[in-house]
Amino acid sequence: MTTHSELRLLPWSGPEGKPCLLSTDDSNGHLSRLADNTEAVQLSMAAELLEHVSEALSNEEAEPEELRLLAADLTGSLSDVLRVATSRGHRLPTPDLSAHEEGDQRPRLPARCGESDRSVRG
Repeated sequence: MTTHSELRLLPWSGPEGKPCLLSTDDSNGHLSRLADNTEAVQLSMAAELLEHVSEALSNEEAEPEELRLLAADLTGSLSDVLRVATSRGHRLPTPDLSAHEEGDQRPRLPARCGESDRSVRG
């Protein structure tokens, strides 16, 4: 039986808005490549939309209808980006917590230049 972490959330919805999931161990299969390309397009469109929104918000003469349409577009784009992030997050390898100091099970943030490792404080 396939576990939840082995299923890939695809970047589109099925009938009635239900999530589409892919069960495969071939990350270069046709559907996996189609999903990768769709995600890339969705992220690119979100970046372009964000630039457009920034311009519109800096325009003091922007019409309320234009701002409402942008808000609707942003909502759809945010939904797409959230689905991509969720899908990619599910496919990340599980961190090996045994590498941390004994008794300290907090994940480590990467060190910046000149800083020592820091634990995530919760």
